[in-house]
Amino acid sequence: MPEFMYAATSPAEDLKGVTLERYIRSEELKHPGARGFFSRLVSQICLAAKIINAEVNKAGLVEILGLTGKKNIQGEEVQKLDEYANEVFRRALDHTGYVSALASEEMDEPYLIPGDFVDDGQYVVVYDPLDGSSNIDVNVSIGSIFSILRRRSPGNGPTTMEDFLQPGAAQLCAGYVIYGSSTMLVYTSGRGVHGFTLDPSVGEFFLSHPDIQIPPRGRIYSINEGNSAYWHDEVARYIAHLKAEDKASGRPYSGRYIGSLVADFHRNLLKGGVFLYPGDKKSKTGKLRLLYECNPMAFIVEQAGGAATDGTRRILEIQPGKLHQRVPLVIGSRDDVAEATRFLQGEAG
Repeated sequence: MPEFMYAATSPAEDLKGVTLERYIRSEELKHPGARGFFSRLVSQICLAAKIINAEVNKAGLVEILGLTGKKNIQGEEVQKLDEYANEVFRRALDHTGYVSALASEEMDEPYLIPGDFVDDGQYVVVYDPLDGSSNIDVNVSIGSIFSILRRRSPGNGPTTMEDFLQPGAAQLCAGYVIYGSSTMLVYTSGRGVHGFTLDPSVGEFFLSHPDIQIPPRGRIYSINEGNSAYWHDEVARYIAHLKAEDKASGRPYSGRYIGSLVADFHRNLLKGGVFLYPGDKKSKTGKLRLLYECNPMAFIVEQAGGAATDGTRRILEIQPGKLHQRVPLVIGSRDDVAEATRFLQGEAG
């Protein structure tokens, strides 16, 4: 069994309140062959999250807000805190010994970890260091997203692009950290979804949301309606459908859109609903990145009982063609995603 498959298969209410590291360790002990890679790797991700959280909380007091004057590979203005968060993740993960390379939304190419710091480099990590960072100076929740993959290339050879370009179904672990009124880390290793809340007084993440299950249907839709002039007819009909009154089906839905994927996704994960960032007449493939955003969130939502699609395909089955590939995304409650898919395929409305 892979070292990453440690999450409990049933509700962990009896462990509620334990630290993240203790929880992971207790699950690891159930697998005698495990070598502790997952525990150590999650520990480093937690460290990065704590450091970023500290800087986010004092962002208005230090010179880390605003633009650097640079653009990332996506052609977007890079926020100062984006660069900081990217460096924090890189430094937290590049000396573990079992990660051979990193890929980030903020880096043009993968970062290959020097051989002196790779003992058993079986894994690669991809991450979005700071999702929604343009919202920092208005105090809106932002987040970090991460995904862990097993290398396909031989462990004693160089890391290749194929190690990163794997379908989302190959992920061993995925998660996100949301920096908001409280800071939470939510992750899955393929056996359920669990949420841990940071207690800033002691600097530890504690299990607060064991075995998260997304409701099969919600009453919230999340989409950037500022793009409505560019929507295809199928999208427009679906949103009009959600706004129409029909008590039998729980409509109209409430519109909630923050503009930070982590924040919008986290709300819908707990309360139910559907998030859409479709392709449109201006952006044919949408805005969100397959490797850094869509795959990790799709893995999480499916493990919580939800679904994720690009409108025609299951997100986790898409074969990536390039590192910074964008895809449309419809994600959330199972029944809502199924209904949205019918509209997008012209089978409803």
